[in-house]
Amino acid sequence: MDWISYSVPLLEGAWVTTQLTVYSTIFGAFFSFAFGIGKLSHNWAIKGISIGFIEVFRGTSLLVQLFWLYFALPVFGQMVGLDLRFPPVVAGTLALSLNIGAYGAEVVRGAIQAVPSSQHEAAKALDFTPRQVMWRIALPQAIPEMMPSFGNLAVQNLKDTALVSLISLGDMAFRAEQIRNFTQDSVTVYTLLLFMYFGMALVLTAIMKLLERSVGRWRAGRV
Repeated sequence: MDWISYSVPLLEGAWVTTQLTVYSTIFGAFFSFAFGIGKLSHNWAIKGISIGFIEVFRGTSLLVQLFWLYFALPVFGQMVGLDLRFPPVVAGTLALSLNIGAYGAEVVRGAIQAVPSSQHEAAKALDFTPRQVMWRIALPQAIPEMMPSFGNLAVQNLKDTALVSLISLGDMAFRAEQIRNFTQDSVTVYTLLLFMYFGMALVLTAIMKLLERSVGRWRAGRV
């Protein structure tokens, strides 16, 4: 078996990796905004839940989070009479989404707080409600500032997908390990894997750059 025949199962794994990356990045962005804005809320319950989420998922290992969702949560569900078993792809997507969401929430919070206070004061002078200030003043200015950091988080998320191989999900890393166990050809297999991750990271970076430019043009059109 040579590198050409290795590429077939690796490409099958690449499709799984791509799906995980896309889904978890989208859901992670949702969690980022939900809990990043929640941390700035004046409602103590919303703020407390948001801070708790951010600190737990930033302060614990992604690998432990993945194992907890896939192995420990079903056991806990049995104890309370609930079926909390997730398919590997759901558990992997959820763990990645929550993890990237916790880091992204701090990006969202920081970008919103970086909006000049004069903008908030002007909005108050125009009798804007807090919700209007957030959606019409703060976020349109903050979102372009978030994009470079979100791009870095998306690439990191792509690399983190390799951990799902540990719950037997057939991504690129899992397929590579299967091939290596069968052929003992570690050099070729992992060199191919390295270049495939690098190529996917380049594509993802280009997509995020295009999105960053689109957001920049959208902001310019609002000014």
